Amino acid sequence: MDTKSIKSRKFINLVIKRLKEAYPDQMHTQLKYSNKWELLVAVILSAQTKDISVNAITKKLFEDFPKPEDLLSLEPEDLYPYLRSIGLYKGKSKRLIDAAKMVVNQFDSRVPNNTKDLMKIPGVGRKVANVVLSEGFGINEGIAIDTHCITVSNRLGLADTTNPAVIERELMRITAKREWNNISHLFIALGRDTCQARKKICERCVLNDICISSTVKNDTYKNRNIHNINRLK
Repeated sequence: MDTKSIKSRKFINLVIKRLKEAYPDQMHTQLKYSNKWELLVAVILSAQTKDISVNAITKKLFEDFPKPEDLLSLEPEDLYPYLRSIGLYKGKSKRLIDAAKMVVNQFDSRVPNNTKDLMKIPGVGRKVANVVLSEGFGINEGIAIDTHCITVSNRLGLADTTNPAVIERELMRITAKREWNNISHLFIALGRDTCQARKKICERCVLNDICISSTVKNDTYKNRNIHNINRLK
């Protein structure tokens, strides 16, 4: 292992430790569900939509259509009243019905427990598959990268790209596998709290003394920053 890799591993371990202390209740999805099918549906619906908005509509959706079989005879228009308040609801309505058909007909009404089969399902990309596996099955096969993860990774100097696949590979390389699910949720928590895409609130960020993008520039910060960065080398 080269010096850069060792430094990166020490750095990410410190980041994870700090974020766990700051956000101890955030190491799981904020989506509400009671079984693996509901989890799959909720994660599909969460694309480009806030979790709180998804939770607001899935209660009624799951009450009326609790199983994938319940969607088989529907047309996308039948789901519009349920999904209208979230983004891209027309496309998501169609994908949910198509997903239900595949789960029922190809997977015996069971949500698959591997990336290859999950990604065959309409509406499921790698990010969705990673969330379903980690949350629903306790399996870490990758790291779910969303917009918050992209922002945080770049600001911390862990990435220099907006390509989710590249960021995922780099984080997987330097992060212990047992932390793959945690790091996604912790970066999301930080992104929602202080490291927002449009605004950084570095003054109250728990990483402001080790983050290369921090706007905290007083002398105390500079001295602490140099000390913390040097001890990771």
